[in-house]
Amino acid sequence: MYFTSGTTGMPKIVLHDFNYPLGHIVTARYWQRLPEEGLHLTVAETDWAKAAWGKLYGQWLCGVSIFVYDMDKFVPDRLLRMIEKYRVTSFCAPPTIYRFFIKENLRQYNLSSIKTACTAGEPLNPEVFNQFKEATGLDIIEGFGQTESTVLCANFPWFPSKPGSMGKPSPLYDLDIVDESGRSCPPGVEGNIVIRNLDKFTPPGLFKGYYRDQAATNRVWHDGMYNTGDVAWKDEDGFFWYVGRSDDVIKCSGYRIGPFEVESALMEHPAVLECAVTAAPDPIRGQVVKATIVLAKGWEGSEQLVKELQDYVKHATAPYKYPRIVEFVDELPKTISGKIRRVEIRENDALK
Repeated sequence: MYFTSGTTGMPKIVLHDFNYPLGHIVTARYWQRLPEEGLHLTVAETDWAKAAWGKLYGQWLCGVSIFVYDMDKFVPDRLLRMIEKYRVTSFCAPPTIYRFFIKENLRQYNLSSIKTACTAGEPLNPEVFNQFKEATGLDIIEGFGQTESTVLCANFPWFPSKPGSMGKPSPLYDLDIVDESGRSCPPGVEGNIVIRNLDKFTPPGLFKGYYRDQAATNRVWHDGMYNTGDVAWKDEDGFFWYVGRSDDVIKCSGYRIGPFEVESALMEHPAVLECAVTAAPDPIRGQVVKATIVLAKGWEGSEQLVKELQDYVKHATAPYKYPRIVEFVDELPKTISGKIRRVEIRENDALK
């Protein structure tokens, strides 16, 4: 049993059975691309499902050694020094870690031992991908999954990856993107990510339900289909592109705006270290886009910077997607597993 991260509500208890470790063979061998010899580091607290994803089942079944660094507090320089000192050969961390890494001078560290670098837990901004590759020569291999599953979709080695994409579905799962009626969406159209044909076959690694909460299970798993609660679209080549949790999608003046696209645009600006885009209540438009931003070292919040960031998003995405509200903060609310709690930002805004 694992708790969900609770990014959009209260955590639920996810129940797995004995098949769960077997599903993670795909996670470790084909997404993380682990060899039988090597030293692997996944940054994850050991009481969360990501530890099972990255430190235990699939990795040991593949025969790789695990490096554990117990951090009281995440300091980018210290973690990079550990990777350098112990010659870690493969590395996996949530995008938050990479966002802090690229603000360091990565060229001062000898990271040549790393053969693969992976990320999951949240979508990876293309700007982070590009800056990390420029500094290290490594692609960050993105994967997508949940506490309820093993890796569902990833950039696997049998096709060239696309920066910013979640990749393509794992062979274990009949993954699809559907509209509100359960019909498959054509390329370019946003919809919910689902797993189909579960009345015929339940893949090893998929959860059995939410512990002592049949109502919550029935809301997402019915008619032979499990709805992940995540929104994405796929392109003509079959690559999946993440939009956001269905609860996080912003509805402003009739437009549906995915927070990830706006966050990715903001991350391209040198002033932005981290950001979270959420819906803020508005009496006229229903909702407007709000950006909560942690500034990089040497930058200070000002009206001029707000205008600069708003104009940047208008030109990088579309005029209607720019954040009408910009708030500068010292840190973003996060779960213990490092995911941004956008629900907490929305709740605080609703009280104002």
